[in-house]
This record gives sequence, C-alpha cells and structure tokens, in this order.
Amino acid sequence: MTDGVESALEQAREAGGGRDIAVAGGAQAVQQFLASGLLDELYLHIVPVVLGEGTRLLEGVGDPALEQVKVVASPTVTHVKYRVVR
Repeated sequence: MTDGVESALEQAREAGGGRDIAVAGGAQAVQQFLASGLLDELYLHIVPVVLGEGTRLLEGVGDPALEQVKVVASPTVTHVKYRVVR
C-alpha cells in the first residue's frame, strides 16, 4: 500500500467483510499504525538473536500505554500480546 496506513486499513476492512484485521510487518509498519492510533492489540515475537543493528520498535510513536495480556515463552521464542490502551 502506498496511500498510507489509514487507506491500507480501510481497504483491509472492506476486503475482510467486518472480520478482525491483522497487520503484519516490521518496526516501521508498527510505528506508523501505533502513531496513528490504529492498533488495538500488539503481538511481539521475540527471538534471542543478536543482529547487530535494527530499528527501535517504539521510537517516534508518542507514549502508548501497553497492557500486557498474555506471554507464551519457550527456549527459542517468546510471544507477548499487549492491549493498546488509549
């Protein structure tokens, strides 16, 4: 999508016929949706691998309040679900 996150979300809602919409992507997609106030939930999948560099996930998104809902951990990955509290 090149028209911005609001347009992408609207198109996904139309295509989804009223079902829940999942947004998948990297840090930049999360930043855009969080900064626009368009996320209700955030799922993080954390893998213990050091890459050397990357993008800070919550940089430039204001000060979102995240309420931890669920954590599922294993030796290879940890899944964390947050509710975005407005």
